[in-house]
Amino acid sequence: MRGTGQVNGNARVVREFVAYLRVEKGLRPASCEAYRRDLEQFAEHVEGRDGLLVGAAQGDVSGFMEGLRGHAVESRSIARKLSCLRGFYRWLLMDKRIAHDPTVNVETPSSWKVLPKSLAEGEVAEMLERSGAAARSDDADGLALRDHAILELLYAGGLRVGEIVALRVEDVHLDQGRAQVRGKGDKERIVPLGRSAVEALEKYLSLGRPGLMRNGNGLQRAMFLSVRGNALTRQWVWEMVRGATAGGSKASPHMLRHSCATHMVEHGADLRSVQTLLGHADIATTQVYTHVALGHLKRVHREHHPRGKRRVGGQA
Repeated sequence: MRGTGQVNGNARVVREFVAYLRVEKGLRPASCEAYRRDLEQFAEHVEGRDGLLVGAAQGDVSGFMEGLRGHAVESRSIARKLSCLRGFYRWLLMDKRIAHDPTVNVETPSSWKVLPKSLAEGEVAEMLERSGAAARSDDADGLALRDHAILELLYAGGLRVGEIVALRVEDVHLDQGRAQVRGKGDKERIVPLGRSAVEALEKYLSLGRPGLMRNGNGLQRAMFLSVRGNALTRQWVWEMVRGATAGGSKASPHMLRHSCATHMVEHGADLRSVQTLLGHADIATTQVYTHVALGHLKRVHREHHPRGKRRVGGQA
């Protein structure tokens, strides 16, 4: 249980800090109230650890931040609370009530590494099988062929949505199994295409795209065309990919890009190859996939290694 003196001590120092903000800093009542709420929330955290605000350590602050993150509090809100704590402990330091600021070296939410979301291999396979079945049906039209080709290309090459809509017919060399892609900063790279992607693109180019061309001016160079014969927009591709997973996980073009990289790393691809495929300027950007793949490695080890299985009820 929390001691009465502990609670009263924390409440008193919070009131004094809020009075300082109102009188000496001239903050508005709404701002002072926000500071008070954030400090009272942190006070509950340290009181739960039998502590006082004036005696909080860096671990208390870091633990509070991680707790907020674990409860899916938005990064912007966490950053605001950390800013409040920094102002509070600067005031205590200035008033010589503490000798050390516990917020020093605490990471801000903007520096936290956010692991990219990806689909499981089974989810991707199900999505592509569903779109492939629609493209193979007797009544398949140019739109079904186009959508399946886009999904195959997003996953096979890890393309960004902007790279998909900017792709031109002359950029794709199916006889060589590759595509020439223009990425960020107008940098070009060569992306190898697997058999499934090549087959889907061949069918779209021969049976789907000519019909869509007739709806336009016949001069459109974009690889993927709308029902009116115009180049697709980014938003349209996002909506199509989202619709392709209706009833299950809501995917996005970026999730398919992440899935491509994650699955390659899980199957043993080296980071330099994945970096080249995705068009990352810095390998540090690609290294995030080692963290994602580590989760897969842990699951495999736990499930298949003789000493990886967790003991249940004292039994191996």
